[in-house]
Amino acid sequence: MLYSEKVMDHLAHPRNVGELEDANAVGEVGNLKCGDIMKIYMKIDENEVIQDVRFQTFGCGAAVATSSMATEMVKGKTVKEALELTNAAVAEALDGLPPVKMHCSVLAEEAVKAALANYYKGQGKDPVQYVGCTGDCKACHGEEDHH
Repeated sequence: MLYSEKVMDHLAHPRNVGELEDANAVGEVGNLKCGDIMKIYMKIDENEVIQDVRFQTFGCGAAVATSSMATEMVKGKTVKEALELTNAAVAEALDGLPPVKMHCSVLAEEAVKAALANYYKGQGKDPVQYVGCTGDCKACHGEEDHH
């Protein structure tokens, strides 16, 4: 499987890794079928600008690279701009992903949206009218935890 130089760079030198202690937006998504789990933390200021963003990803190289790129793409942006992030944009910014790894870019988009849904919930607002979903990706995908 061939990865682009950008994917390899984000895998070898992931940006914005770790937990964000003062985060006011946290989203976690996972795909039990492939085993990738992404958690995104954001610090959003009173002007709805994403001041800082971090991620923790358990998964394959493409999952780490897409998480890293997604955080780079939303950092410094407004919540409204971050809501426009698509998995296709993440994959394109990485100069493409192998078809079998495109689901990783979908997870990255979902993790960002889950964090933004969490932010709106924290503001006492219904995330559905802003994000288009509740941020509970498992509910939408019909996945259940099998422990």
